[in-house]
Amino acid sequence: MKYLMFVTTDKDHTEADAAAAPDIEEWVAYVTGAGKHVIGDRLRPSADATTVRVRGGELLVTDGPFAEVSEWIAGFDVLECADLDEAIEIASKHPMAYTGRLELRPFWPLDG
Repeated sequence: MKYLMFVTTDKDHTEADAAAAPDIEEWVAYVTGAGKHVIGDRLRPSADATTVRVRGGELLVTDGPFAEVSEWIAGFDVLECADLDEAIEIASKHPMAYTGRLELRPFWPLDG
């Protein structure tokens, strides 16, 4: 099963949490070596976002994120895992599990 892992910032962590976080290169080597990493990348800050909507037949394009929040999505990874337990195990080893938040969402195939 594929999972999308949103990597988000979070101000609610301590210096000890940050110091305990593993190096990102170690996590990438671990998840790639296990054959679980499909794709992933960093994202530009939310200030660089563009929001697109259509309302009343009119295209509305605005600079910036749709919602004003202090946290922002810093990156993403697509994981191929046997189940949610395995996805949680992989996410728990990511550095941002210590200083940010990782949101796991299973893919919902269009034909399902």
